Amino acid sequence: MTTARDLMMTAMDAAATRPVEPGDLSLALAGAEAIDLLAAGAVTLDGDRIVPGDRTALGDRVLDEAAAALVRETPYEPVGDWLWRRGRGLASVYLAALEADGQLTRRGSRWMPFRAGRTVPADSADHRRAEARLAANEPALVALATAAGIRDKAGEEAPAEAGDAVEGVLAAVNDALLDLEAVRQRRAIEQAAFDNVWRGA
Repeated sequence: MTTARDLMMTAMDAAATRPVEPGDLSLALAGAEAIDLLAAGAVTLDGDRIVPGDRTALGDRVLDEAAAALVRETPYEPVGDWLWRRGRGLASVYLAALEADGQLTRRGSRWMPFRAGRTVPADSADHRRAEARLAANEPALVALATAAGIRDKAGEEAPAEAGDAVEGVLAAVNDALLDLEAVRQRRAIEQAAFDNVWRGA
């Protein structure tokens, strides 16, 4: 399992009480992929730019797709640009990957036992590992879950042991999420103004 898959399971666990915006989750997942690529030695950071390393299989097909999508020409790609490009629809990609791997199940309602309920992570070793990482306050996973709104803001800063490169990725994720929220607010204001015009306000 990867940080990105663990984050996806964490988001699904929380969905009943704290649903996450798909756009927020997708940006956080792209950040998780960058952190996984750093941990695997597949990339390094030069300032804010992602520098690809050797092309090697990483043991996870979605993460291999992420590695294949890296910009391999100088001046390389800033982390923020990677998050927006790679993050487009990434939550759906991880949902499909978990389903294909048999990591998801349907939770029915006791009031309607014959109706399919919401999709949740199956009781598996991978799911238990994701839960254990979150319970142990693993710095990168906790910071990503907090940034995406899965956890409360308390303790959102990554501890020093996360490492400079990881902290750089986490800072870029937070910036991208702030930008996304600003876009949402602007659209909401524009829509409200448009509605007022049609109502003759």
